[in-house]
Amino acid sequence: MSFRVDIVAPEAVVWSGDADFLVAKTVEGEIGVLTDHEPLMAALATGVVVVVAGEEKVTVGMHGGFLQIVDNHVTLLTDRAELTDDRGRALEVAERLRAEEG
Repeated sequence: MSFRVDIVAPEAVVWSGDADFLVAKTVEGEIGVLTDHEPLMAALATGVVVVVAGEEKVTVGMHGGFLQIVDNHVTLLTDRAELTDDRGRALEVAERLRAEEG
């Protein structure tokens, strides 16, 4: 069973689709999300978001924002985000996005 994920920045929807698993970095630490997760709101930290959707693995470098989980729908509202090829590159992108803001 899967859940809906929307990663949204001011300029565009960065990624949207159904996922089996999601990992995001919040200001309190990493959070893993599976189907039927309890409702939650959290502040996002600069870092990497990984979305696993079947055989596809999506990595996103992002800077700031909020995560909301309600009724098998996860929304990540972020100040800035970019899709990347892997976790290492996503971390580089996240750090660059933070530096560009400051």
